[in-house]
Amino acid sequence: MRMKPMLNKAALAAAISAVFSGIACAGSETNGPMAFDPISGSAYAELTTDPVTLTDAPWKLPEGYWQYIVSDESDLDIYVENDWNDMNTVNETRKQAGRYLYRTHEVRPGVVGDDRNSARKDGGSGGAVSVVDLQTGAAKELAARSDWEALDGIVWTPWHTILFGEEANAAARPDLEYPGACCGLVYELEVDPQDPTQMASVVARPLLGSMSHEGIETDAEGNVYIIDEDRKPNGQIYKFVPESYGDLSSGQLYALKVADGKQTGAAEWVELALDPVTYNAEEAATAVGATGFCRPEDVERIAQTLYVALTCEDVTDPLNPNGAGAVLSITLNGAPQVDYFVAPGVNVGFEDRDANLTGFGRPDNLANGPDGRLWIVEDNVPSDIWVAEPDHDGDGKSDGVHLFASLKDDGAEGTGIYFGKDPHTLLVNVQHSATGNDKTVAITNRKLSD
Repeated sequence: MRMKPMLNKAALAAAISAVFSGIACAGSETNGPMAFDPISGSAYAELTTDPVTLTDAPWKLPEGYWQYIVSDESDLDIYVENDWNDMNTVNETRKQAGRYLYRTHEVRPGVVGDDRNSARKDGGSGGAVSVVDLQTGAAKELAARSDWEALDGIVWTPWHTILFGEEANAAARPDLEYPGACCGLVYELEVDPQDPTQMASVVARPLLGSMSHEGIETDAEGNVYIIDEDRKPNGQIYKFVPESYGDLSSGQLYALKVADGKQTGAAEWVELALDPVTYNAEEAATAVGATGFCRPEDVERIAQTLYVALTCEDVTDPLNPNGAGAVLSITLNGAPQVDYFVAPGVNVGFEDRDANLTGFGRPDNLANGPDGRLWIVEDNVPSDIWVAEPDHDGDGKSDGVHLFASLKDDGAEGTGIYFGKDPHTLLVNVQHSATGNDKTVAITNRKLSD
């Protein structure tokens, strides 16, 4: 069902920021607040660059769902060439929980003097973090620095700060405080408790390792999970354990190591010795034989399981550098157990784009759904959103994988999928749109009034 986006974004924002009670749709293959019948297939026939279509309805959706633009570059346009809105999260833990949406802007400056696609309209360059007020619809820049490169993963911590990372496998613009850092760093930003649209402070957290950062996640104990977005033999998965809860200035970094040189099975978190100048996590992980995966992208925790999107993992041929991808699961209670939770040929089909055959490929971003299901968006064309059922039978694999949506924007990808306080609304970004207008979209089964 198609529905034009809300013209009054302030009214839209106020509506979607409300918290609704759950409903179930009779007859749907999935139930709960986001009940739906899977769509028939990917949007091969609907791929377009038409700005009218892509403003009106960029996503192919199940019957009974509507889509609305929350924020686009008409609200906030920072960069000359593009404005990549990548990952996102919202404030879930303070008095105004669910009101603010925070986004990183994944632009890539080169060496100083080479702005590449990070040239700002104000004459500067470098990455930025922005905030959207879901109550008023206002969007603004929260923080920016000329040395920030390819900002990507972002998460709101239980101790009321924002963590975000640089997806840089070689630092072109070093942090002035840590000039020896080999690659990207994680930063911790504190917002003003009186005004969450203002930054109070931001500081680098090098003990979380210098690498090509993307997904970031936390747990109830204050541990932080991160990945190195690289191909095998690298592409390791990490866990940082702070000495004190909420203090990332001291602690120990570990890497995941699966037993017997395998990709799945029994595993352990192995302590790393970081170089105090380069903070090179990949080097430290390789030294202890940590397991490498093919381009880990995002991490998401649901209860005591950590899920990792592996964009090019091949479950049938571990040496294939261009596999279809998979989603990994890692148990966090007791000794880690590692499995392929979703994988083509295991519990979902392979995609054949040349034949317009729908299937699973290149998983990128993950979200914890309101009913405990894992939501997955592809870095693919067309970019699909899949929903994976929990593992009820204990075999480590999802009990069912369903196609929820498919992006019609030819060349774009969905990214930063997220559920806030409203269990009926999925927030998702459209990045590098064919129209040149990147945007944040709300997909909901609550029809909003114009």
